[in-house]
Amino acid sequence: MSNISRPIIEAEAHCDGPCGVYDPASARIAGEAVQSMTNKMLALAKDHSGECSTAAYINTMSRYASIKEEEAQKCKDELLVLWTDFFKPQHLESIPDLHNTFWQAAKLCSACKVEVSAEHAQELMDAIESIHNMFWNVKGRSEISWIRAS
Repeated sequence: MSNISRPIIEAEAHCDGPCGVYDPASARIAGEAVQSMTNKMLALAKDHSGECSTAAYINTMSRYASIKEEEAQKCKDELLVLWTDFFKPQHLESIPDLHNTFWQAAKLCSACKVEVSAEHAQELMDAIESIHNMFWNVKGRSEISWIRAS
């Protein structure tokens, strides 16, 4: 064994894997799927008001519900990564409502999983748009437009 002193190398990372790749677009896409499935469920229920016990109806409705819940969880996961890994304490100075915006958005993801509410699905999309704007403003790229795939 040698007693040679080696220099300590400091490394910094924003998360467990220092990729540096963040974008709220993945949350937007998942949120759009939640909204789409919610609207499909509401339309299907309206169109089949007297036939809600048919196998075809139950199958289609359960598929919509499954996709809605899966995408709501994806959206929540994507938002939590942005909130906990990308945004830093210094961002609170310029965005004092950052924590509340993310907390409310995460709560809306949960609400969209357990409900079939067009209102909550739209509120989720509005929250994701606010987060989109926060994110790109922090990155100094406020010109990045909010564009929906649907």
